[in-house]
Amino acid sequence: MTGSAINIAAGQVPALMGIVIPSTRAPTYRVIINTLKGLPRTNLNAALGLTALTMLYLIRSLCNMGAKKWPQHKKAFFFTSTLRTVFVILLYTMISWLTNMHHKSKPSFTILGAVPRGFRHAQVPTVNSEIISAFASELPATVIVLLIEHISISKSFGRVNNYTINPSQELVAIGVSNLLGPFLGAYPATGSFSRTAIKSKAGVRTPFAGVITAIIVLLAIYALPAVFFYIPNAALSAVIIHAVGDLITPPNTVYQFWRISPIEVIIFFAGVFVTIFSNIENGIYTTIASSAALLLWRVFKARGRFLGKVKIHSVIGDHLIDDQDKKDRSPAEDKQQIRNIFLPIEHDDGSNPEIEVSAPYPGIFIYRFSEGYNYPNANHYLDHMVEHIFKNTRRTDPMTYGKLGDRPWNDPGPRRGQPLIADTTKPTLKAIVLDFASVNNVDITSVQHLIDVRNQLDRYTAPDSVEWHFAHIQNRWTKRALVSAGFGYPSTFRNEDGFRRWKPIFDVAELGGHDSAAAAAEWRDHKREQKRRHSRSDVEEGRTRSQGHADRIHAADHHHHNPTAAIVTGSDNSSAENESLEKELSTSKAYGTVAPENSKIAVIAGLNRPLFHIDLTSALQSAIANVEGKAFHGAVAEASDEMEEESGDKGVVVR
Repeated sequence: MTGSAINIAAGQVPALMGIVIPSTRAPTYRVIINTLKGLPRTNLNAALGLTALTMLYLIRSLCNMGAKKWPQHKKAFFFTSTLRTVFVILLYTMISWLTNMHHKSKPSFTILGAVPRGFRHAQVPTVNSEIISAFASELPATVIVLLIEHISISKSFGRVNNYTINPSQELVAIGVSNLLGPFLGAYPATGSFSRTAIKSKAGVRTPFAGVITAIIVLLAIYALPAVFFYIPNAALSAVIIHAVGDLITPPNTVYQFWRISPIEVIIFFAGVFVTIFSNIENGIYTTIASSAALLLWRVFKARGRFLGKVKIHSVIGDHLIDDQDKKDRSPAEDKQQIRNIFLPIEHDDGSNPEIEVSAPYPGIFIYRFSEGYNYPNANHYLDHMVEHIFKNTRRTDPMTYGKLGDRPWNDPGPRRGQPLIADTTKPTLKAIVLDFASVNNVDITSVQHLIDVRNQLDRYTAPDSVEWHFAHIQNRWTKRALVSAGFGYPSTFRNEDGFRRWKPIFDVAELGGHDSAAAAAEWRDHKREQKRRHSRSDVEEGRTRSQGHADRIHAADHHHHNPTAAIVTGSDNSSAENESLEKELSTSKAYGTVAPENSKIAVIAGLNRPLFHIDLTSALQSAIANVEGKAFHGAVAEASDEMEEESGDKGVVVR
């Protein structure tokens, strides 16, 4: 729009100054150069054009100042400013008529001349190969500008007046108008921002206003062509320059663009310069191609983030929000007011860099996708993730490669005859938590990349394997694709006979009604209020009951955080096991810490895919519980082996 406005304004300056140049349809920079060369040839037309242009801007400035100084007359100033174009055209037409009425053949300055009356070219338009070849190259740019301008104008006024625009209906309307226009010799038409604004300010509410406009246009082309004869070309050019001047993006707006997205300002100037030094069509293609390239670059080069854990409180004013009813909370409830959030470890999201983000757990990594996860960016995502993991962990078994020939060519290992030194300061890889909050869908290539990386990391952690946890999966088809690839259930507890018994963590919620958590909270608040109103002795007794209730909550909280006690147990993913899990959930006492007795609860996600989690907190809890459970079983097995060896040395059989 800015480049087109500059192009149109530059083409009108020669007529404004009364200069004749070779062509006003040449590239904009050539028109400007030829205009500057012709400045010595200016004539009386410049006096009319410059004064008309000055008057247009002066009237608008005075009306804007008046509207600010006298707000009660704002509407009158608006319509006065709107009618400034009509006033200037009529004024200079009258001046031209008084000056040239007696010598029409040799006017003192350039005038519009004879204007045909009515529709002289009302007929069926002629369409042949010559005409099609003439406009075919201009058609894409014309359609793009037409559609973008029309839809943007309609949507902007829809937002202002609180109604919804149907773009398809708008395209049908503009298509019909441009289909019927050629039968009357009309130009291609689109929505006009200035005319729409004027009608909106005038109180227009329905499309019937277009009928009124059409009647006025018919009267003008049938009754006023004689008046149009004396319109000075310089005044008409001043009106056109003044109209398109508002389409040029002002510097303060460009600065706002720079603050929002600097790289798009570069595209903006590229489009303007190409329009000025080439043509409007090439400028449109430049901006569209650059914007598409920017979009593809952002998709292809999307970079995920590794997250760490931070404990936070909520603060209002000079005190913690948690302190307002701290006296009425038990120690267990008070502990729950501290909550964990997950921030990028590198603080590249703008968070306070002085806050120390702790690692989730030794050997556990949380990775968040910044964009969607599809074939264009899958390789870039996972390469970044694997590189970071290799940099911050060590191989589980340094002696994985039995002989020198099994070692990869890019892993030199120790020198011949030298022992392999392992960096024991780094943890071994245990689990990966993937945050799918920004992922709407996946495809075959991206899932295959995930499978390849899983196999790669399993070789890295051999003889162990990596647990893959997923959080915030919003699309059921994404979940189905991951399930098909073998994700969602544990692999570290798998042996030759199938799944060993392990301890998953499930997210459960109440079904609602009077047994919901909200009802339980209201019940607790009611009990607290009753305790405050009792006598001192009753208060003491109430404190005793409250302490007992706090002890129960503390015990339940300990039960909840103890992986061997609070985690609902389960085995494989068969239907019988699912029924067993549902029965255990329905009879579990762990949920009683936040809801009254006989509360109705249900599992939010499926029981057969326990590694798909609702949020990062539950995913991290499950990952830690599985790692610690596996370490516990390994320690027990190692102790048993040692006891068996000692018993064997003493000749004792241990059963």
